[in-house]
Amino acid sequence: MTDIILYDYWRSSASYRVRIALNLKGVAYTAVNTSLLDGDQKAPAYVARNPQGFVPMLSIDGLDLTQSLAIIDYLDAKYDDPPMVSRDPVERATTLAQAMVIAADIHPVNNLRILKYLKNELGQEQEAINKWNRHWIGEGFAALETMAPKAGLFGGEQPNLADVCLIPQMANARRFDTDLNPFPRLVRIDADCNQLDAFQKAAPEAVKDQ
Repeated sequence: MTDIILYDYWRSSASYRVRIALNLKGVAYTAVNTSLLDGDQKAPAYVARNPQGFVPMLSIDGLDLTQSLAIIDYLDAKYDDPPMVSRDPVERATTLAQAMVIAADIHPVNNLRILKYLKNELGQEQEAINKWNRHWIGEGFAALETMAPKAGLFGGEQPNLADVCLIPQMANARRFDTDLNPFPRLVRIDADCNQLDAFQKAAPEAVKDQ
């Protein structure tokens, strides 16, 4: 039993990112299923620790860390191998910009609470909601494709933060039947990352029933 606890949901992209980072760094943790569909993340005891009522939350070193990129940044400072961002200022800024295309621009308008609002509050049909998803994924991926390397991963020979953010978003893209043909570099990076044990063990289908 480890005292590092990840409050997790199998289909959460943000949780998926943190699972990948923990695995890459070889950090053992205990996962606590926090079902977004059942509303576990809105339970008073959980919100008292995580005021936004989101997943993931990582309990580590007596802290309750929230927001996936902040959690990964903490892990990167504490466990520096392999690094998620470079110490070189230019390379660091480049990686952060690539990661934020997903974490700040694509993912926030595609997550569950937005989709539920579109359906329940605005009365949109499911196909319209799926079209919304595909639009914003496609727009972000078009930019990211031009940023992607012609060979190798975003991190070169080993994954970095941009790769960690990309792979969960690729899973979401396929879930909503997004046409990925215009993004061959992203498809290649996704395939290469998913050959790695750290990514395989973090995948939604690998953790769903844990």
